[in-house]
Amino acid sequence: MRKIILAAAAVALLSTGATAQTTVTTGASRATVQIEPEARTRIKTYVTEQKIRPVTVKERLAVGATVPSDVDLVAVPSDWGPSLTKYRYVYSNNRVLLVDPGSRAVVQEID
Repeated sequence: MRKIILAAAAVALLSTGATAQTTVTTGASRATVQIEPEARTRIKTYVTEQKIRPVTVKERLAVGATVPSDVDLVAVPSDWGPSLTKYRYVYSNNRVLLVDPGSRAVVQEID
């Protein structure tokens, strides 16, 4: 009887871990950000013309990474498009990274 209870508990723990892992790796926030090629060009031109100063971070930032709290997030200009104004951005390593301001997670990379 005791072995059955232990086995059931182990199965429950394993299934809970698998569910949590699936939730984390879905990439739902990444899939919702669509940027047309023209908008990508406009964003790159903006960063070049405005001479945006890049930020330096210890780790390489990529989609899904969390931007450190000591890095300032910059408001997205309205001419980048209404679908992007809810995000902030960071310019690092010659890449513009769109960031969800609530979670500070990188949702899109524009290089």
